[in-house]
Amino acid sequence: MEKSFPLHECHVNKVTIIINRTHAILHSIAILLLIHYRLSFFFQHPQNITIPTLPWLLIFVSELILSFAWFLQQACRWRPVYRTVFPERLPADDKLPAIDVFICTADPNKEPSVEVMNTVISAMALDYPPEKLHVYISDDAGSDATLRCTKEAWNFAKYWVPFRRKYGLVTACPDVYFSSSENDNGDYKGSEFKAERKKMEVI
Repeated sequence: MEKSFPLHECHVNKVTIIINRTHAILHSIAILLLIHYRLSFFFQHPQNITIPTLPWLLIFVSELILSFAWFLQQACRWRPVYRTVFPERLPADDKLPAIDVFICTADPNKEPSVEVMNTVISAMALDYPPEKLHVYISDDAGSDATLRCTKEAWNFAKYWVPFRRKYGLVTACPDVYFSSSENDNGDYKGSEFKAERKKMEVI
């Protein structure tokens, strides 16, 4: 049986764990003392209460909410891990599984169609076997504008995807690529590349 190597390795930083857990325990003790202090106010004799009850209660409720929110954040800090990936261990293209990419939109007025289509084209340009990559658009509004833009994005992607793969461009989003001041020209800077790039700008 062929031995398969893991695509990533998980590392645990023990020093970080000790620091995070110590901080969480001390913080929890402080929160418990604060809650005890707030609750003790309500068990005092009425004659000893000099502070209005309503502001005290509002402060107590807000502190409980913030404490609960802080408690939820400790899940990722209790045992933080770091991963080392090995992309060179990925199997051959014919052994990769098929994937589906769903892009959801609802209102072209709130979500500009240009930005949605840039996301669609970026997904289509992923470095993955084209025959195993399926991109779907879910438009809750059923807008005609989204349908027309999808057709235009499909026509543009027929030129953009081969262009990006041919020249090894890092940026998959055409809007980011053409508006960025940084050079993402892969290993090509010849006249052929410049001519095709100029052609892409006018499509």
